[in-house]
Amino acid sequence: GTGKEILAQGIHALSSRRNEKFIAVNCAAFPETLIEGMLFGTAKGAFTGSVDRVGLIELANQGTLFLDELNSMSLPMQSKLLRVFQEHTLQRVGSTVNIPINVRLISSCNENAFELTEQGRLRKDLFYRVASVILTIPPLRDRMEDLEKLTWYYIRHHQRTADQPITSIEPAYWRRLRQHSWPGNVRE
Repeated sequence: GTGKEILAQGIHALSSRRNEKFIAVNCAAFPETLIEGMLFGTAKGAFTGSVDRVGLIELANQGTLFLDELNSMSLPMQSKLLRVFQEHTLQRVGSTVNIPINVRLISSCNENAFELTEQGRLRKDLFYRVASVILTIPPLRDRMEDLEKLTWYYIRHHQRTADQPITSIEPAYWRRLRQHSWPGNVRE
């Protein structure tokens, strides 16, 4: 809820890949049994009812892939992911064909990544492969200077669904927003 995906979208939008796809994946949202097929794709005949399907990594090829809550993946899945980003190729589930990929990877953890590696819950080799730049996003209550920009971002983003356009906000309301504790962070 700190705005990790917004930050990732901003990095993508300001990069040389801005005209390519931005694919966001909440790793915690997929059951372990489905995430491999979702990320890598599937080949027809790999299992009963399987079809040739492009995975999310392949879909992001030439663009940016944001893996939110990377630490929620199992260690075997983390190992498979490491190989993809180390070799710059992937194989769809049930295939032997290597597909070259060129993806900017942005990932996040919802806990301290260094502690996760020490606890064995995040593979050290994966962490060091993807952690070329580490950013810590503090909770909104600790960065109130972002409140106005975020508020206007969301107002503009949802303007077309509003009954009346919002063009200004009274100073008393800004004070009220700044006094709030924001337990739900940016999501709230």
